[in-house]
Amino acid sequence: MSQKILIVEDEAALVKILGDRLRAEGYEVESAADGQQGLDKASRTPYDLVLLDLMLPRKSGTDVCRDLRQLGITTPVLMLTAKGQTLDKVLGLKIGADDYLTKPFEMMELLARVEALLRRAASPVSGSAVFYKFGPISVDLRRTQVLRDDVLVALSAREFQLLKYFIEHTGTTLTREQLLKDVWGYSATTFTRTVDVHVVGLRQKLEADPKRPSLIRTIPGLGYQFVG
Repeated sequence: MSQKILIVEDEAALVKILGDRLRAEGYEVESAADGQQGLDKASRTPYDLVLLDLMLPRKSGTDVCRDLRQLGITTPVLMLTAKGQTLDKVLGLKIGADDYLTKPFEMMELLARVEALLRRAASPVSGSAVFYKFGPISVDLRRTQVLRDDVLVALSAREFQLLKYFIEHTGTTLTREQLLKDVWGYSATTFTRTVDVHVVGLRQKLEADPKRPSLIRTIPGLGYQFVG
């Protein structure tokens, strides 16, 4: 079955270009011309990936992404924007986006990002254990569900994949480059700040005191270590 992608973009010419190329690559593609329509579609229909523009009529891309995560929808989100400031990238990742691509972009880079996100989202759960508990945190890998004090925690698909990777490598010091390669599927030359932003996001959602993390520790000069 073809993987289904939703393009939420108000620039009709770009929607046509992206749609034609993605369909030529074998994907099933639908589109929405504004943020509210995109949210409605993405919350009602199961998509494998959402390409989400930041600047949209009716509802911004950041609001759409935030609302999807609050609804518990973990569909991978690749944000597209003409803005290139670091602040925008960090904001997009903090509210639940899985990746970020600045316009104008090369089509081959977009396809590579799409393939990487879909590949990671489709990765089967490794090993026999599918349920873990760390103090007040419960993680169900099969159901892609995380609870904190029995309350559902809204994680993006990428945050969940990162948490899963940490759990599977408990006690191991992991470099940012290793995480970027194994969780994102990118080379070490890609924007490594992405890893830090997602770690901060996980800490804010899971740690009792994000400023003094006990689950995900920073190993100075090396990377991160999940203690559990």
